[in-house]
Amino acid sequence: MSVMASTHRSYSRLRRRPSLTLTLLMALVAALGLTVMAQPPAHAAGTLLSQGRPATASSTENAAFSASQAVDGNEQTRWSSAFTDPQWIQVDLGAQKTITQVTLQWEAAYAKAFALQTATSENGPWTTVYSTTTGAGGVQNLNVDATGRYVRMYGTQRATQYGYSLYEFQVYGSGGGGSDPSGDFWGTTDDIPASSAVMKVKVLNRTNGAYPDSQVYWDYNGEVHSIAERPYVDIVAGPAQRMYFYVGAPKGQYYDFIEFTTGTSSFNGNTTRVDAWGLPLAVRLHSHSGQEIQLGDTQDLFTMSRDQVFQNFRDSVPQPFKVLAQTQAPYRIIAPGSDPSFRAGGANANYFTSYANSVGVGESTSNIFGCAGSLAANASLCAALNRHTANLPASQQQDPSKFYSGDPANWYAKYWHDHGINHLAYGFPYDDVSGQAAYASMDKPQWMEVAVGY
Repeated sequence: MSVMASTHRSYSRLRRRPSLTLTLLMALVAALGLTVMAQPPAHAAGTLLSQGRPATASSTENAAFSASQAVDGNEQTRWSSAFTDPQWIQVDLGAQKTITQVTLQWEAAYAKAFALQTATSENGPWTTVYSTTTGAGGVQNLNVDATGRYVRMYGTQRATQYGYSLYEFQVYGSGGGGSDPSGDFWGTTDDIPASSAVMKVKVLNRTNGAYPDSQVYWDYNGEVHSIAERPYVDIVAGPAQRMYFYVGAPKGQYYDFIEFTTGTSSFNGNTTRVDAWGLPLAVRLHSHSGQEIQLGDTQDLFTMSRDQVFQNFRDSVPQPFKVLAQTQAPYRIIAPGSDPSFRAGGANANYFTSYANSVGVGESTSNIFGCAGSLAANASLCAALNRHTANLPASQQQDPSKFYSGDPANWYAKYWHDHGINHLAYGFPYDDVSGQAAYASMDKPQWMEVAVGY
């Protein structure tokens, strides 16, 4: 069996599957051209920096309303504070960033008076970059001109008898000190034509001279072309779509893909490392309203040679995981659930056994990596096992600052988070728990750039 065939089959087995109800809902959303997003930013906000980042707060109403739920990308969860003034919530962006907009999506318990503040240290000193005494709740898209690693909303007067409650606390801007793709990396977008469908895609050759445009291919909707022939692609409306990218030869062994669902005016999609890493991929989405989102691999994976990426992976992970960069080399670095060494009878078959048993889980190591068996219906527990937080109190298990703090853990997934834009990646099937996946949702998308490396 070819490498491609085995990888595609394992993806369908390992990849997280939504419930039937959710599947039907997504299909209906796509068919009607609806979106589940809140109101988008009203101007060119920049890259979403806060999703999935560590968040803390002055208080919580109870354990069900933690600070992390305001940065998880899920508009059905929220942070809620104690019923007193003042209260605050803050997010750690991981490094000094340029901040251009903050979006506050309030629950009914909103702030009448509050300030937005930034700092280089989690304990301040704090610089106020926006303040108001006439807050009206709802969705507030607030333009700012600031820098900082920590951003907080500091509420001084509640509008109701309850606390302060945010569905989403979103910080937009651009990276400083990180390795997220820069403007030069993306090149000009002035040449992207208007789409005759949902949105236009421009495919970029970022193989550092390893392949000419005539040997960088896209495969979508029944068509396969090199970007020398056709660098632009129209994305049509439809559920559960994939777009493949190849270098060297179409349908060859050097490939990777993105996956998405589109409505007539909406996009929901992700890059994925659930089964394997095959090529460096980065995505830049742009809406008609000026919103931009980036996801995928950081620029360092594009600037390193292929041999260097494989070696860097081996140097970065514990001994049991080094084999993942050897089993299907030089074509891909595979996920541990796909490697024979972590399956029954393999050298690492009992990698998770003692830890899992200590928290009352009797699943095999391969089922833990793949969120299979009983874990298929328990996303939070599977995520906690992979991130080595299952032994912590429930209130801490989905706190990103606690992830990967010890062994055993899914060090394969951690590597892709370390090399993911905004530290987001789909490293295992339930990696979207706590908003950690390289996932984007956009209303009225205009164009998308996809950078393909080698």
